[in-house]
Amino acid sequence: MGASDETRLSVVIVNVRPGREGDFLAVADRLKETLERQQYCVEVRTIRDEGVDSCFYEVWQWVNADAARRSHADPEVNELITELHRVGLVTHAINGARERSLTETDERRVLIEWNRRAGFDRRIGSAGPQGIERRVLAERRLGPRRQWERTPDILGAARRARENADAQFSHFKVGAALETTEGTIVTGCNIENATYGLTICAERVAMFKALSEGHRGFTRIAVVADTQSPTPPCGACRQILWEFGGNLEVRLANLTAETGTFQLKDLLPFPFDARLLSQP
Repeated sequence: MGASDETRLSVVIVNVRPGREGDFLAVADRLKETLERQQYCVEVRTIRDEGVDSCFYEVWQWVNADAARRSHADPEVNELITELHRVGLVTHAINGARERSLTETDERRVLIEWNRRAGFDRRIGSAGPQGIERRVLAERRLGPRRQWERTPDILGAARRARENADAQFSHFKVGAALETTEGTIVTGCNIENATYGLTICAERVAMFKALSEGHRGFTRIAVVADTQSPTPPCGACRQILWEFGGNLEVRLANLTAETGTFQLKDLLPFPFDARLLSQP
């Protein structure tokens, strides 16, 4: 791949679910066509792992950081990224389009959220597109088991966020963790108010926090409460999640185990959104 002073490189590892290889390749082709047609990327490549047939590397060479950010707000791109998550386990190995303005502490926090051992960043020794490509092609031992280990611990993030909840009136703490299409985890917790009406739920805190930080594409959200049965988002949260996140995967859990996984369209059938406002 050619490189310039402004181009950035992202590498996404996709472990395709059994029987979904054809679906993955079709999505990858459409994503490549879209990213290159919209001039977000100079080049997009799909590379199969030589040691694991079901493992692929998506290598995206962004025109520049601004092009990458614009792609994250593109509904067509976000829909394709969501489809990518449906057909495989997606791990962001190298996110060259991430904001450079993050502090060192922020960088470490994000990397720890991706990999609780916090060692993956120290294993990348070379810089620039050529070095990164060598790293990707050379890691022959990277199999599905190790990919699952590096999956963002979205339930763990929601459980940790729950500990920050301010629920002095109901004593019902809730934590939420929202995953963006870039692989970043944004958390939230419920914050109560003496008037109750000004209380805000964990799911909306996570979504508003993510939007305020510039994220515009999302794939799933985890919600954790100390209950035996599943505790889905309330009606207000479902509406907000739909308007800004679309048909998200919603994972519910308590303090020890996962209690259910749903698609938002099943929790919020016949939703109201901006499309209805444009009808004659």
